[in-house]
Amino acid sequence: MSKSTICLDTTIGQLLKMDPRLGRFLMEKFNLGCLGCGGAEHETIEKGAMAHGLDPEELLKEIRAFM
Repeated sequence: MSKSTICLDTTIGQLLKMDPRLGRFLMEKFNLGCLGCGGAEHETIEKGAMAHGLDPEELLKEIRAFM
């Protein structure tokens, strides 16, 4: 998986495998504790964003920019 193929259906677990630094980024910028969340392996960017009151498209944009 590459930066250009990351989409709203990409799981947080897939992202963390691509770039482990992303966990810290998500925690610091969005207060998302993805590394400690049991659902991170299967939760998508879209569902995770919505569960935390974030705009999924904006979160995706920020993740792509970070990576």
